[in-house]
Amino acid sequence: MSKPLRAALVGYGSVAEKMHAPLLEVCPTLDFVAVVERNGFRCQQKYPKVQTFTSLEALLAADAADLICITTPNELHFSMAKQCLLAGKHVVVDKPVTLVAEEAEELLSLANAKNLVCSIFHNRRYDGDFKTLQEIVAKNLLGRLVYLESHFDRFRPQVSENWREKAVPGNGITYDLGSHLIDQVVLLFGKPTAIWADIRLQRSNALSDDYFDIGFDYPGFKARVTAGALVNVPTPKFMLLGEKGTYQKFYLDVQEQAFKEGKIPAGDDWGVEPEARWGHIHYEKETQAYPTLRGDYRVFYENVADAIWGKAPLLVNLEQAIPVLRIIQAAFLSAKEGRKISQEEGKW
Repeated sequence: MSKPLRAALVGYGSVAEKMHAPLLEVCPTLDFVAVVERNGFRCQQKYPKVQTFTSLEALLAADAADLICITTPNELHFSMAKQCLLAGKHVVVDKPVTLVAEEAEELLSLANAKNLVCSIFHNRRYDGDFKTLQEIVAKNLLGRLVYLESHFDRFRPQVSENWREKAVPGNGITYDLGSHLIDQVVLLFGKPTAIWADIRLQRSNALSDDYFDIGFDYPGFKARVTAGALVNVPTPKFMLLGEKGTYQKFYLDVQEQAFKEGKIPAGDDWGVEPEARWGHIHYEKETQAYPTLRGDYRVFYENVADAIWGKAPLLVNLEQAIPVLRIIQAAFLSAKEGRKISQEEGKW
């Protein structure tokens, strides 16, 4: 490795501006050099060295980047990722990588044929609370596990002008937040034997789903992931039940708020949660605060660069994304038909 890989962003909406761009900028093995913005030069004003292109075609024609990060609306993910792979570029796609599993399988086949890296921005794997949950499970601190509840609740009573809330393919909270929560459950416990789902439009004038409740069957164990836009009271981010006790954790990972405040993801204190926000393990005769492990989204792009250089295996890959997409597809079918979908039927 003689110099950092050149990285480009396609799209400069809120997530790209507040999260992807800062992460690319601080990654020591990447050089953030280009952006695709159809209108204006907002990114270039903040990052003067970044070159602005008005289309993906222009970016590819200029051969300006080695790694292209796609942050456009979900319905464009597949076509743009395929276009980049065909041009010989490594790719990161914001979640969900595609709208259906068959498209992700095509990208996987293409990336393998061209020996290219294609990853998905499942940054929530690097939330401090999820890393803590993984540690609790690995250390068997709760004994035999019977139930996990995972929430991502917010209070947003007004329908916004964001494309995610318009009547377009890939809209809604299930593709948006469900992608993260489902990925976490499958990463931690493997593929379920069956799922069932309730997906709704709860707000007045809603054009996209703004509530989901998805259950996962495992032998002797159940998991439940849920999110809503009309929740104005604290709900646990995680609640894990075992024969020895219960782990309960409130609050979202501190990195999200830090990005919203425009803080640079740097320093040894990045992603460190204050003690007042730690979760607790409730045993039969005592309750203990359990320190939240440090969250660190920076690991994602550092690993992508290492995988491109052949220095490390890719931690977030398409093989893992495909079952998540199949479960999302099965969840919509389950909600529509009011029935449980087996792994055999869903083919995840």
